[in-house]
Amino acid sequence: MVGIVIVSHSQKLAEGVKELAEMMANNVHIEAAGGLDEGLLGTSYERVKVAIEDVCGTDGAVVLMDMGSAVMTAELAVEECRDEAVRLVDCPIAEGAVLAALAAASGAGLDEVVRRAESSRHMEKIVRP
Repeated sequence: MVGIVIVSHSQKLAEGVKELAEMMANNVHIEAAGGLDEGLLGTSYERVKVAIEDVCGTDGAVVLMDMGSAVMTAELAVEECRDEAVRLVDCPIAEGAVLAALAAASGAGLDEVVRRAESSRHMEKIVRP
């Protein structure tokens, strides 16, 4: 099953998104990699790297990030991982995590999990007449 990593500047935000995604698909391996030691805002390369290693099984892993240094840190961790089965996903973090978790739980492969998470970029929340 494809694993999921949530990367954010905030440990609380990453944990909250993880909790939301797990409510929808509790059998998917999801790790949160947010914040720095002592609850400070920031992105820890080591936390991201360990989270990727923890979730990446034979089916691979997707990494969702919020913004700024979270993106740069995730890019570095994935690049140094040198595993083509680990993919960065460009999508809204909460919506993408839920769609990725649902896809992974249904047995979708890595490409499909990425596609479904990225489809959240086009979700309309408010339909205007």
